[in-house]
Amino acid sequence: MQATTDAVIVGAGPCGIFQVFELGLLGMNAHVVDALPSVGGQCYELYPDKPIYDIPGIPVCSALELVDRLLEQIKPFETVFHLDQQVTELNPTEGNTFNIRTSKGLEINSSAVVIAGGVGSFQPQPLRVQGIDRFVDKQIFYRIQDKSLLKDKNVVVLGGGDSALDWTVELVEKVRSLTLVHRSEKFRAADATVEKMKQFVSDEKMRFMVGNATELTERDGRMTEVHITQPNRDVERLDVDYLLVFFGLSPRLGPIANWDLELQRNQVITDTEKFETNIPGIYAIGDIAVYPGKKKLILSGFHEAALAAFAIKERLNPGEKVHLQYTTTSPLLQERLGVN
Repeated sequence: MQATTDAVIVGAGPCGIFQVFELGLLGMNAHVVDALPSVGGQCYELYPDKPIYDIPGIPVCSALELVDRLLEQIKPFETVFHLDQQVTELNPTEGNTFNIRTSKGLEINSSAVVIAGGVGSFQPQPLRVQGIDRFVDKQIFYRIQDKSLLKDKNVVVLGGGDSALDWTVELVEKVRSLTLVHRSEKFRAADATVEKMKQFVSDEKMRFMVGNATELTERDGRMTEVHITQPNRDVERLDVDYLLVFFGLSPRLGPIANWDLELQRNQVITDTEKFETNIPGIYAIGDIAVYPGKKKLILSGFHEAALAAFAIKERLNPGEKVHLQYTTTSPLLQERLGVN
């Protein structure tokens, strides 16, 4: 399959989606490529129900709600999404354009590329227990997408960071039983969440154990128990319907690391005028971009997307002045948004 577009956006998280909007306002079209199977990026994939409080004009919303609102906002622009695939090749061509190829054989010719891939593709740290592969995404999960699956079930959560503790306090009153297992009594999570978990333990609504999962028991093709080895080497067998593993995530730049971009600790260095990289026509926004004073906020990524869009407009129309217009008063912008 081949396609031609004004810009390819690598990453379909909130900043990548908002980049579509800013390009659309200026009359440019975009294709979006993301390694995940759904739109929304890492916050949507990993924390869909977690509240966000610092989006202007929205006192509180979940990641799911934020992504839904952003997708509603870009509807007038008929954006093309290519999901569950990575950009594997990016090559400059004659005429100041780029030839992009993906892991699914898609080929796109584009005038500009915007990297909005968070801090790269995340890979969960795996549970290293023999025989778990056949249960992954069936009874063993590294992320939760449908928490209703866990209702009234025996759930064991492994880990001691924010994800493990957040999901523990979220699920404890919705499941039949819940046990949190961590290798120590020291947690890498917000103090308030840890205190909530301890209160649930005190109220006998859940258990906390120090130990490690070392073995599984199965019956008729289903996992039925997880064996927890405690510091004194005693082993306790816990009944389990679902095992949730939150050992942390390992960010990987993937093919981006081979694009000859200037990097700083796995982030892409940009300027602060256009958010352009050392390669003209390639831009970076969101958490993957780094520059003096950078703050890793969704709000900052939105600002970066706006300035990158103006820079891309100038790239596509060299020598033409790009006038700043306002959606409240510009008939052209309102026409593009379908509001007049």
